[in-house]
This record gives sequence, C-alpha cells and structure tokens, in this order.
Amino acid sequence: MDLNTRVIHEGQVHDPATGSHVSPIYQTSTYVLPNFKEAVRLNQDVNAGFSYSRFGSPTVAEFERKIAALEGAEAALGTASGLAAISIATMSKLGAGSHLIFGDVIYGCSFTLFTQILPHYGVEYTIVDTTDPEAVKKAMRPNTKVIYVETPANPTLKITDIAAIAEIAHAQKDVTLVVDSTFASPYLQNPLALGADAVVHSATKYLCGHGTALGGVIAGKQAYIDRCRMPFIQCFGSVLDPFAAWQIMQGMKSLGLRMERHCENAQKVAEFLEGHKNVTKVYYPGLPSFGKYHELAKKQMRGFGGMMSVDIKGGQDGAATVMESVEIISLATSLGNIDSLIQHSPSMSHFDMTPEERHAVEIFDGQVRLSVGCECVDDLIADLDQALNKIKL
Repeated sequence: MDLNTRVIHEGQVHDPATGSHVSPIYQTSTYVLPNFKEAVRLNQDVNAGFSYSRFGSPTVAEFERKIAALEGAEAALGTASGLAAISIATMSKLGAGSHLIFGDVIYGCSFTLFTQILPHYGVEYTIVDTTDPEAVKKAMRPNTKVIYVETPANPTLKITDIAAIAEIAHAQKDVTLVVDSTFASPYLQNPLALGADAVVHSATKYLCGHGTALGGVIAGKQAYIDRCRMPFIQCFGSVLDPFAAWQIMQGMKSLGLRMERHCENAQKVAEFLEGHKNVTKVYYPGLPSFGKYHELAKKQMRGFGGMMSVDIKGGQDGAATVMESVEIISLATSLGNIDSLIQHSPSMSHFDMTPEERHAVEIFDGQVRLSVGCECVDDLIADLDQALNKIKL
C-alpha cells in the first residue's frame, strides 16, 4: 500500500466488543489476571499480553505497531517523551567504560545528556561532524558502542549520510547506530532502510502534529526493543500514557497530508527569505544554496520537510524584533505543529551550549528556527515580511 494509506490503517484495531471504528483508550493502570500461572507468565513476558501499564497497554501497543510498520522495523517502543526515547535508546547500549560518538549539531537536551549526565556513569564521548564520514571513522575506538546522529539536525538542518555512517558502524562488532529522525518523520525518511539499527522520534512533533500530547518512540529489531523495554522502561518509568498515545495516533492519520503541505509551504518560505534584505542565510535542505546537504537530502529523503533556520541581520536584537512582530506565527519552543512556530535556538532549545560551542557549529545569536505550518503560504510570507521590515539597523 501507498504510505498515505498505511499511515492511516497500519496497526489499527477496530474494537471487537463494540465495533467502534476508532480504537478505545485503555485508561487503566493494571489488568485483572485469570490465575496464578498466567500472572507469572505475563509479568515475565510482557510481549505475551498485559499485566501492568508501565510495561505496556493495548493503546500504546497499537501506536507501537503503527510506527514499526511505517519505519520497517520488527518492533517499536513508546515512551513518555522524545528525550525519554533518546535516553533509553542510547543508555540500553552504553555502560561504564563504553564510548559514544555523536554529532556536533544535535538537540540541546540530547547534548546535555551526553556531555553532562552520562560521563558521571563512566561513559566516554567524542563529538564529531557526522556529515563527514571520515571524521566519524577517525573517532571510532575499540570501546565504541553507539553512534548517534540527528538528520536533519536541529537547528541548522545539516544532513548526514545515514548509509555511509551505518557502514562505518557495522565495520566494528557491537556498534549501534541510532538516528533521530524527528525533523523528517517516517513520511519523509526511513533510517532503518538505510542501515541504521534504531530510529527515534519525538512523537510530540510531526507524528502528533497538533501540539496536544507529549510522547516519544524507538523502533528497531525485536531483541533491541525488548532490552529497551525490560529493564529500562520497567525501571525508568518513562511510559507513554494511553491517552497521549491515542491523541498521537489521531494526529498520525493526517501525517501524509500535513507533511506534503509542510514541505510545499517551507520551500516557498525559504525561497522568499533567501532573497530578503534583512536575512543573511537560510538553512533549508530544499535550497540549492545548501550545497552538499541539498544533494544528500534529495538522495535519502522523500521531501525537504517543514523546518528551517534563518540568520537575521542585527543579531539577537534583530531576531527578537522578528519573533515579537509576527502575528500569525507563534513564538513557541516546539515544532511540527499544523500551525507555524518560531523560536530563538541559542536561548531556547540550545541554551545549555556555551556561545563558543554554538558559534562553532553555526548556531548564531541572530538565528531563529521556523517550523513552517499548513496555513496559506502567502499569509506566512506576508507575516514574515512585515516582521523583518521592522528591524532597525
């Protein structure tokens, strides 16, 4: 089936008790077990059924089946947030004395997890430009266990060649390539098909699409997902709530329609911004001026997405003027909503990085990140134009 059909129908279960077309929300913490033998079995084999909602629930299981199908994975695991998915996906493979390689441009909280939290538990790390396969190869050590890649990267939209990094990872025994594909969604990119071992998403973003629920998901091989679930979900408690899973699944039904509109709108917005007198650079994979990233995005993605970053003249003051002057676009620290959002990456999503760390990877003080929504694109362009024209240089 076509992806637009699959995103609506994959994993869906019509309620056998009532015939309800939309799956019910199983809003329960526990399940009545028929006898002692079954109680023991279900508590020791969470894939066999349901005993306690921290281990799994029918609603979350349906969400997991949908993601596994869309990503071409054997299994998936829903989590309480995107960062929970990132934490579990990496920590399930790391331990004291192990080594982690990750990209120089990643989400700010992921950067904090890898540089400030995991080292307390004996995990070593190396930061590299993952868009340079040779740099990744040089960073490999005998104790390397995880290579972590964001592509497109947050917030500068750098594109990493997943297949090239997978080849490097798998040249050494027991190295797991984890790809955060949140900016692309399963509609535009499937990292597992390109050689990744695991893909993570913040389901809060494009999968939900309406800013109504928090959630995350990990997809990969069954054995890997089983380890992520038990003991990590069991002991961390980063469980996806059934109501949140249900909300995300309702949003997913329009994922294809939304992503096509996001891509179409973002391309036109990026082209407009590239020619504006108060813009110095637009970071968007759909622009030929994005060079090698444009070419790579054409190769491994089915569209260029709805995310971009923009360097505004006037530095932080110029960025602040734009963010405070837009009328349709909302100033908010998220992305992937059906409506357009704008944020200041240096002081919002990437505030944990020092100015020197940010500037070294092109996260400049006058940079805003745009999540282009599904409004009329002419209205979005007019809104940005009037805001940009208020900058006083």
